[in-house]
Order: sequence, then C-alpha cells, then structure tokens
Amino acid sequence: MRSRNPVFSRRGFSRDNGYAGFDAAPQAGGPAVATQGNPYAQQAGNPYAQNPYATDPYAQQGAGVPPAPVTTAGRMTMDDVVARTATTLGILVVTAALSWALLPVDDANINRSYGIGIGAALVAMVLAFVQSFKRRPAPALILSYAALEGVFLGVLSSIVDNRIASGAAMQAVIGTMAVFTAVLVAYKAGWIRVTRRFYGFVMAAALGFVLLMAVNLLFAVFGGGDGLGFRSGALGVVFGVIGVILGALFLALDFKQVEDGVAYGAPREEAWLAAFGLTMTLVWIYLEFLRLIAILNSND
Repeated sequence: MRSRNPVFSRRGFSRDNGYAGFDAAPQAGGPAVATQGNPYAQQAGNPYAQNPYATDPYAQQGAGVPPAPVTTAGRMTMDDVVARTATTLGILVVTAALSWALLPVDDANINRSYGIGIGAALVAMVLAFVQSFKRRPAPALILSYAALEGVFLGVLSSIVDNRIASGAAMQAVIGTMAVFTAVLVAYKAGWIRVTRRFYGFVMAAALGFVLLMAVNLLFAVFGGGDGLGFRSGALGVVFGVIGVILGALFLALDFKQVEDGVAYGAPREEAWLAAFGLTMTLVWIYLEFLRLIAILNSND
C-alpha cells in the first residue's frame, strides 16, 4: 500500500503513483528507466503511446511530409523546479529572518517566542500533511508551510545561536549547503544510483529513525530529562550524524523525482511538489545540523 506521508513517501518511487518505478527493465533504445505504471514513460513500439502529455509528431502525417514539431507546453522543466524551489525557500528564509529579529529570546521573552515558534511548527506540520494527501499540488498550502516553518526555524535558530553556541545558525546553513552540493554532484556523476533497493533501504531506515525519536520523545515527556538519551550526549551526536545521512539520501530521492518528471513530461504544476519535497528535506538536514552543533557546544 502506498504511503502519502511526505516523510516516508516520495512521489515518483512507488508503483502506483504515476511516476517511474523500479520493477520493469528498461526499453531497448529508450531511457534506462522502468515504465510499468508510468503514464509519462515511453512505451515500446511507439515512443509517444499512452503518454497524455506527449504529442506524436508522426501521427496523421502523409508520406514525405515533415513531422510537426513536438510541443512542450504545459510540461515540467528544470527551470520550473528551480524557480518554484527558490520561491519556497525564499519565503522560508524571509520569515525566519523576521522571526529572528521580531521575536526576542532573552529571559523575559523566550517563553513567548518559543511558544509562537512551536505553534507555527505545528500548523506547518498540519499543512504538510494536508498537501501530502492531496492528489494535486496546492501552491498556497506549500508557500504557507514554508512561511510557518520559517517562523519556527527563526526562533529555534535564535535560541541556539544566542544561548548555546554563537554562530550555530550560520554553521548549520553552511553544512546544509555542503550536503546539498555534495549529493547533487554525486548524483549527476552517477556515484549514487536510485534503484528500488535503494528506495526500500532509505524508507526502512527513515521509519526506524523516526520511531526511535518518537519513543525518545515520549520518555522525555512522561519521564522527564532527556528520555532515552538519543538526542543528547554521545548518543545524540551519533543520531544527529545518522539524521544528516538520512537527509542526504532523501535528497537523492528528490533528485530522482525531478529527473523522472522532466524526462517523462510531467505536468508543470508538479514542479511545486518537487519544490515541496526539496524544502522539507533541506529543513530536515538543517535541523539535524543545528541539533548536532547544540549538543557539541552544550555544557552538559
């Protein structure tokens, strides 16, 4: 059964979601991407068959008549993905900067500011789940998620930067950019190959990681202290590194989604989903870096 949870499911990798899967062998003479259950995939015999977004330039053409040009109107392009991702991340950065400046974290205001940040994070989570269960992307939901997530990140970053480790926010940003660049280079160079086995491993590892963190949170809430210690001390560092690695693996899945969508003529609106997935993954990596820096600079 397909999961629509944005954390455990990446559109573009399950069997029944309308994107490339990992079951079928590549078609002779075509791209080395499986075509089973993929409405954008090229079928054997006719490269335009069963593709609702492709136009057959040879259909209804008389002998000796040059084929009509193939139109790409309405299809997702790499420029679409870049533009929408830049817009989403731009809104997140702006609201983070505003919350940093307007929500002080001194002794007199930290509780109020932290409460606002947590509230924004909870609403952002709800919006993310709503979008993940919608069949079509809703730009308003995605941009609202980015704005609210930015409020939370701004408050949290300000707390860590001003009260635990000076310069932590900039270090986390640099670390996130470094991971993004490294994974992109490795993916384009073919050092990372996203296969069905790769996808299954990442999903299983992410599920185990999130379950452990949920158990740790429950112990912390009801038992006090740091719970089972998965987010503090030496264990916290280990799990922080694992979290960054998982985020890097999710980036590879995001890149595969974008590549398949562009290659098989996905609708242009799907670029919003690509931007949504990339934004969530980058937020994940940033938070893991921020947590790592806070642990390493803690006096505990």
